[in-house]
Formats: sequence, structure tokens, C-alpha cells
Amino acid sequence: MANENVMEKASSWVQNTKDYFEDLQKEMRLVTWPARKQVIATTTVVVTSVFLFAAYFAVIDQFFARGITAVFKWSAK
Repeated sequence: MANENVMEKASSWVQNTKDYFEDLQKEMRLVTWPARKQVIATTTVVVTSVFLFAAYFAVIDQFFARGITAVFKWSAK
């Protein structure tokens, strides 16, 4: 009895896995992939944006660090 239950579970797992990959294959055929030119353009925008934001936050961080340091020096007098 327990053996049959294990066999049923194993059999259903195999069938579910097979069904999953068949469905995955069907869905992948429906995907519209972007053109190489579009991928390069959007990647360039993202990388450029990341560097610009990093530079912006570095400047802001330095501004606040100097301000806080000035306040600490002033309060220590």
C-alpha cells in the first residue's frame, strides 16, 4: 500500500515535470525578443543612469559630510 503511494507520487512528479517543460517551451515560442539595437540602447541608458546617479549621490554625500563635520567642530568649541 505504501509502495503504491510512493509510485503514484513519483509518477505524478515525472508527469508534472514533463508538462511544465512542454508548457515552458510553448510559452517561449510566444515571447517577442527585442532587437540587438534596442538591447544595446536600453543597456546604455541604464549604465549611464547608474553612473550619473552614483556621481550625484557622491557629491551630495560629500556636501552633507562636510556640513556635519563643520557642525561637530563648531559644537566642540
